[in-house]
Amino acid sequence: MTERRPWGSLESGTMAVLWAAPGPLTPAQVQEALGGEPAYNTVQTILTRLLEKGLVRRGPSPEAGRGRRGFVYWPTHDAAIAAARRMRAVLDGPGDRRAVLRQFTAGLDPADAELLRALLRDGDPDPS
Repeated sequence: MTERRPWGSLESGTMAVLWAAPGPLTPAQVQEALGGEPAYNTVQTILTRLLEKGLVRRGPSPEAGRGRRGFVYWPTHDAAIAAARRMRAVLDGPGDRRAVLRQFTAGLDPADAELLRALLRDGDPDPS
């Protein structure tokens, strides 16, 4: 019996590959960066889903037009913006905002907790 991947891990892995890339990637390049797994068609499906969710953009591959077809993909936002949007979506979802924030902050290490306090108090103390 084949062990199933955790839910969302292929999308997360694909986004990590795209964020780390110096430019747009073809599905074959994404597949290679993922270690050759999953199958090429699966990578194409994941990229299409990410496109439908607005997380990536797609354009013609540089080889397109020379008798070849295909697309390249790149993220619409950097990893920090994407993470912040996911956090806001959780806060805006059903449930107790206070409880979610309490659980989130309880798990922060002291340095991150201090950074969060400084951001809330002063804005960005290190705008790098």
